[in-house]
Amino acid sequence: MNAPYQRIVDEIRGRIASGQLRPGDRVPSARQITQDWGVAIATASKALAALQADGLVRAVVGVGTVVTEAPPPATPPERPVRTNARPPRATVRDAEAELSQDRIVRTAIGIADTEGLPAVTMRRLATELGVPVMSLYRHVPSKDDLVFFMADWIFGEAQLPTPRPEHWRAQIESVARLQWTLARRHPWMPSVMSLTRPMMVPNGMAHTEWTMRVVRELGFDLPTSLHMAVVLAGFLLGIGSSLQMEAEAERETGITSDEWMQAQDEAFARVNADNRFPMLEAVGNVPDFDLNLDGLFELGLKLILDGFESMVAARGEGAD
Repeated sequence: MNAPYQRIVDEIRGRIASGQLRPGDRVPSARQITQDWGVAIATASKALAALQADGLVRAVVGVGTVVTEAPPPATPPERPVRTNARPPRATVRDAEAELSQDRIVRTAIGIADTEGLPAVTMRRLATELGVPVMSLYRHVPSKDDLVFFMADWIFGEAQLPTPRPEHWRAQIESVARLQWTLARRHPWMPSVMSLTRPMMVPNGMAHTEWTMRVVRELGFDLPTSLHMAVVLAGFLLGIGSSLQMEAEAERETGITSDEWMQAQDEAFARVNADNRFPMLEAVGNVPDFDLNLDGLFELGLKLILDGFESMVAARGEGAD
């Protein structure tokens, strides 16, 4: 018996093969799948990821997930079929000759930035680069290695401040803002980072080392120096995780977070019928109020730095 997600994949594949869903048409979003098939959101997301991996659908920013222009057949052939549509061998050889780890990683980052990390598959990369899938493995041993190289690349593109700002607070603030910029530019980044099982990414470790040195120079011990670096990273990953969630939601629904919030007025009115949440209702009526991630980042960073400044003052060191 097929797994629940596979049954969903087979049914949507059948709709595409029959012409019920044509190239460019939107397929059911993850949320719609949970309603229509009665499955969990994780199962729905797995089904959409499988359809993407098979080349049947692709994510379009501001639209959602749509059928690709040239979907493969409903039942893939057991053996590769040679057709005249294949690129000339010389063209494939040229593409393979130009292939490098650097080029593969940059292409993967481009896909992840616009369509999310699940869209990055070896098959998709091979198609984008015009090479056989197996050619990629000569440069990138596995998908895990690819993600490692992607993370290292994006941290490497962010140059740590040199020379460092004069005051310790400005130093920590500068590295925090640099990392927030990276998360903004690459929304998938927080999803691959871990506080408890960190990847040994050299360029990412350089950020940790940089922050630790700032704290250590204030006279704190090494454990405190590491804790401060991890607390700062944890704050950024926590806020940053919503960047990816919002990007995925917008791709699936075509609705921005502001538009979604505006559509919740009726739902909130039902929940708040007995006036249980007067403060939440009141804040929604504050002129020009906007609960956005950049504002949360600014407030959170200030609170962290203020808290650490009290530790510095208690030591009688490092404070102006």
